[in-house]
Amino acid sequence: MRAVITVVGKDMVGILAGVSGLCAECGANVIEVSQSILQDMFCMIMLVDMSKSSVKFSDFSDILQESGKKKGLVIHVMHEDIFNSMHRI
Repeated sequence: MRAVITVVGKDMVGILAGVSGLCAECGANVIEVSQSILQDMFCMIMLVDMSKSSVKFSDFSDILQESGKKKGLVIHVMHEDIFNSMHRI
């Protein structure tokens, strides 16, 4: 199972490292990352493989969201199937 993670917030040092570190702690393997800085806003999309994750999907989502709140970031975790369904033409 794969998940799509989006991160948006004021740019600061360590955002990518922090999010990928949490993924590693939960056993989610980062497959692909796209990020950009729009003026002073950090925007990132990650695709992670959760097939060997040590936590349930809902717990993983909660962990990332709580971490984001503490740093002033908005982090969303979405199951890849839902993401694909939402963006199907």
